[in-house]
Amino acid sequence: MKLIIQIPCYNEANTLETALNALPRHIEGIDLIEYLIINDGSQDNTVEVAERWGINYIVNFKQNRGLAKGFMAGLDACLRNGADIIVNTDADNQYCGQDIEKLIQPILDQKADIVIGERPIDQTAHFSPLKKKLQHLGSWVVRIASHSEIPDAPSGFRAYSREAAMRLNVINEYTYTLETIVQAGQSRIAMTSVPIRTNDELRPSRLFNSMFGYVKKSMLTIVRAFLMYKPLRFFTLLGGGIFYPRICTRTSVSDFSDSGKWRWAYTVIDPCQFIDFT
Repeated sequence: MKLIIQIPCYNEANTLETALNALPRHIEGIDLIEYLIINDGSQDNTVEVAERWGINYIVNFKQNRGLAKGFMAGLDACLRNGADIIVNTDADNQYCGQDIEKLIQPILDQKADIVIGERPIDQTAHFSPLKKKLQHLGSWVVRIASHSEIPDAPSGFRAYSREAAMRLNVINEYTYTLETIVQAGQSRIAMTSVPIRTNDELRPSRLFNSMFGYVKKSMLTIVRAFLMYKPLRFFTLLGGGIFYPRICTRTSVSDFSDSGKWRWAYTVIDPCQFIDFT
């Protein structure tokens, strides 16, 4: 059983060695552990740090292509190099490397094909109150869209079986985290989550410049995933939302009004009773 741990990198020379040193060298049930970085157009000496450390594989982009493209390139390289399990973690040492053993256990036990680490969001000191609320809100929306029970959808600390990795195809250019959960849920790939630990922040997040930008891009990602994997359901929900307030039908004649004309009785129809949301 071969495990490859992949790390997307963009100008991570200052933190990469710390993250690499925290990764496990031996795990029970795993015969071989190898390490891969995706150099996403770094302009510092990220590659030199990785080579000096003894990384097994390097995927190089000449210019920055974003987290989602890097993630998929890493999956492809891991599969081509014979990985049975692929773990994705961050170069800023956000996640506790020792928890990789816990992360891959459901795959080793053949209970899941995708395992996502659940961070202690409410106990994370460097997360602002607004960010904590947005993390919970985003995860709730993804659970609805994917029919899953994943409590921490934006978490980048996750493990994939070879079979699951071969079935994923991310088209979003912003991030892979939300789309892969929606895609896996709609494809009925077995998913689960395990609680994990996080480390102190070594640098600010680079995924978004503002909370508004984060919310906007995240919602667009979810909507795009809905359109791709459940277009009929999406437009049914959209149409129901637009027309619901005014849908009614004339059902019967009651009696004369004071003006001597017939008065009709109207019944409001709830369109949701005709829609199968499953």
